[in-house]
Amino acid sequence: MDLEANGHDRVEVAVIGAGVVGLAVARALALAGREVIVLEAARTIGSGTSSRNSEVIHGGIYYPPGSLKARLCVAGRTALYAYCRERAIRHARLGKLIVACDHNEIAKLRHLKENAARNGVHDLVLLDGRAARSMEPELACSAALLSPSTGIVDVHELMLSYQGDIENCGGTIVFGAEVTAGRIEEQGVTLLVDQDGGTVLACRKVVNCAGLAAQTVAASIDGFPAAAIPRRHLAKGNYFKLARRSPFARLIYPLPCDGGAGIHLTLDHAGQARFGPDVQWVDEIDYRISGERLPVFEAAIRSYWPGLPSGALSPDYCGIRPKLHGQGDKHADFMMQDGGQFGARGLINLYGIESPGLTASLSIGAYVRDLLDDEDATCRRVARRQGRRLSPEEGNDAAGR
Repeated sequence: MDLEANGHDRVEVAVIGAGVVGLAVARALALAGREVIVLEAARTIGSGTSSRNSEVIHGGIYYPPGSLKARLCVAGRTALYAYCRERAIRHARLGKLIVACDHNEIAKLRHLKENAARNGVHDLVLLDGRAARSMEPELACSAALLSPSTGIVDVHELMLSYQGDIENCGGTIVFGAEVTAGRIEEQGVTLLVDQDGGTVLACRKVVNCAGLAAQTVAASIDGFPAAAIPRRHLAKGNYFKLARRSPFARLIYPLPCDGGAGIHLTLDHAGQARFGPDVQWVDEIDYRISGERLPVFEAAIRSYWPGLPSGALSPDYCGIRPKLHGQGDKHADFMMQDGGQFGARGLINLYGIESPGLTASLSIGAYVRDLLDDEDATCRRVARRQGRRLSPEEGNDAAGR
């Protein structure tokens, strides 16, 4: 496969993937003055994981203190609410209740509250069962943890706004552009892009935000070691919708389970209730949803809403989470991999960007921007120590940063 870059298109930064995280990363880089092109294999933005989730703005409660998930979720939540207000993007700070269905689970609520405090989340309120039921009369619980900062956002509106920011800064999004191969070069990464025919793109920087395909993209780049690519685990999440008006004004969550936050109730902007996701560990990406999951959902929901009417649920949609841990494994953090440690300077790989990736999208963009800025600063320091001038490409990259 010919990847010779001479005479082919050149760009400073290529971001692979136009999901909510890829768009947020490209936005941060474009706002910083970088020349950015986004390569998206599909024909529209956010057609994968970004359009198949709960649209929840998370508080930052569950994640291990000091982890990227914790830090970027808490910072991203604040930034996301401010951004949505500024851009008039539909969102609502509804709040949520995490419920203990019996007295034996109350200690777990206290642990969550303590963990959240270590993450900088100090607005949680532990309620007894009576107080929780005064807020949500149809709720059955022994106690609940109120998170007033949890909310919902219209993900499509958010992604369109990110896209507009990119394009207003001179960035470009190319659809139907699948990255099929690549090669590590001395001055960056060369990509082969299939867009109704092969195009070779010479990039100073590449940020792999391909979501479910992130490992596949990394493996396609010649010169990047296979041993550095983490294993991908797939967790399918099904959603069922409620065929009547929701009796709840807030989001209702059980205690978290292996691989997820439990089958919870979320609301859309019209007040329609949906339940999910569950966790099905799968080997292949398959977006078919089956009514066979209905008994599992009904049993889980009735643990906190015993008044769920029979026949009130119907299949809605499903999504696939790109996880870095499998069933029964310790939960894994986001991985923002600087390829420079593997001899691939200029390549950044994002793996395992599941929840709270939406909430953290703006802070993930800032994090990747800072990684590339640090890399440019290192390049300048090395050049000074070696007593040489930067190459024209390096100089253009580092100018003004």
